[in-house]
Amino acid sequence: MDSATSELPARTPLADAAETGLKIVVVGGFGVGKTTLVRSVSEIRPLNTEEVMTEAGVGVDQTDGLPNKTTTTVAFDFGRISLNERMVLYLFGAPGQERFWFLWDRLFSGTLGAVVLVDTRRMSDSWYAIDRLEHHRTPFVVAVNRFHDDPSEFPLEEIRQALALPEHVPLIDCDARLRSSGKNVLITLVDHLYALAIARETTP
Repeated sequence: MDSATSELPARTPLADAAETGLKIVVVGGFGVGKTTLVRSVSEIRPLNTEEVMTEAGVGVDQTDGLPNKTTTTVAFDFGRISLNERMVLYLFGAPGQERFWFLWDRLFSGTLGAVVLVDTRRMSDSWYAIDRLEHHRTPFVVAVNRFHDDPSEFPLEEIRQALALPEHVPLIDCDARLRSSGKNVLITLVDHLYALAIARETTP
């Protein structure tokens, strides 16, 4: 059993004391690990709309650099995680292919914050996600999903420069397969949202 499998979360019912539900969207390029992140952190069996890729997607879905990619999300993924007894995150993983981007604006409706997953092998795939979130004025954090077959190992500061990320936007490393790593990403986002809320309250 590998480390990723050993960290599969226990599937637990929603606590009776839960009173605050926060909608979070996970966005990013095709094959960056959005479905994997939602699956690894969700405390319920995640709903997903993955379908096997067929010849119809040849020339449409850009699979360069993704030799083992055999399925694709065609609507969205959904999962849930309780941060504490009263706060619950509802996670929506957006489809990454350009032909499904029209769904993103609807997914952003009512969203408190977002996670942008980045694959340094296909970094330009993240630009659209960042642009749409900034357009909707949706706070977000950026998580670099480090793949074992990526030899680049770009430091975070270089990635920040490549994505033109302002200093106030949190940027962290993650492994979408590991629940502990995915949960750290979500905690980083919640901390960021809390800091923004405090800043708004203290601004005259």
